[in-house]
Amino acid sequence: MNALESRSPSTGLWRWVELSRVHKFAGSMLVFWPCAWGMTMAARPLSLSLQTYGFNLTYGLVAAALLHSMSAACVWNDILDRDIDRQVERTKHRPIADGRVSVPGALVFLAIHLVILLALLQPCNALAWNFGLTTIFPLAGIYPLLKRVTYWPQVWLGVAVNMISLVAWSALQSQLTLASGVLFLGCCWWSIYYDTIYACQDRRDDVKAGVKSTALLFGRHVKKFLAVFAGIMVACLTSAGVLNGQGIPYFTVAVGGTAYYFVSQLQNLDVDDPNGCLSAFESNAFYLGRVIWAGIFIDYLFG
Repeated sequence: MNALESRSPSTGLWRWVELSRVHKFAGSMLVFWPCAWGMTMAARPLSLSLQTYGFNLTYGLVAAALLHSMSAACVWNDILDRDIDRQVERTKHRPIADGRVSVPGALVFLAIHLVILLALLQPCNALAWNFGLTTIFPLAGIYPLLKRVTYWPQVWLGVAVNMISLVAWSALQSQLTLASGVLFLGCCWWSIYYDTIYACQDRRDDVKAGVKSTALLFGRHVKKFLAVFAGIMVACLTSAGVLNGQGIPYFTVAVGGTAYYFVSQLQNLDVDDPNGCLSAFESNAFYLGRVIWAGIFIDYLFG
């Protein structure tokens, strides 16, 4: 528990901070990076000015934060999972699960931020608008239910959180290309990779609660499957770069850096150590995402 949380009352503002996950920014960054990658790759052939690019990137960061921290990915998930959360050690003290926030109050909180998110989508062209709506409602809305019926909820999560890459691409180019589709697929496999690691934290409690995940499905073979997912992600990054005409900085920094990162992380990962799994998950958000974006951005500047 951090210092802020230890000083905060169990009611009042802090319960809403906890519900929104504002204090845990890793999830928002995992939504933001595919947006930034798609936007930067789409900007390269357009020779978009740095000022316009910077404005759009900031816009995407705000949208990603709203989509993750204050929309279906967290608040809606906690509403639907409140009974399950009470059975899992890591989640039993979430504000809805422990009764500090009521379900009606959480729904109002969710509605306010959905209105803001829809307002952010308003300036987008029709294609980006449609992708955005699909992301917010059916995809993000259905995801929390899938862990009850399938061992592959991470696949749906991958589609839900990475549609934002298509939103960003289509917002700039008003169309999608084969490169944008391949990048999207790579992002989906990346999400399956990091969320499987995240799910390894709760495997014992998930069995008791009846929750399904790829972490439980793969069992003692989980690291082998993670290596496959990582390899597909690298292959998709490579293919998307070729299709989009990316240059040396992209393949050196973004693709090469990603390959090195995955090898290093998998060598050191202990899937039976919850703290290590959380650290590995957060590293994808705060380190790998930045490395990939740096390679794409350098290529955009000098390509």
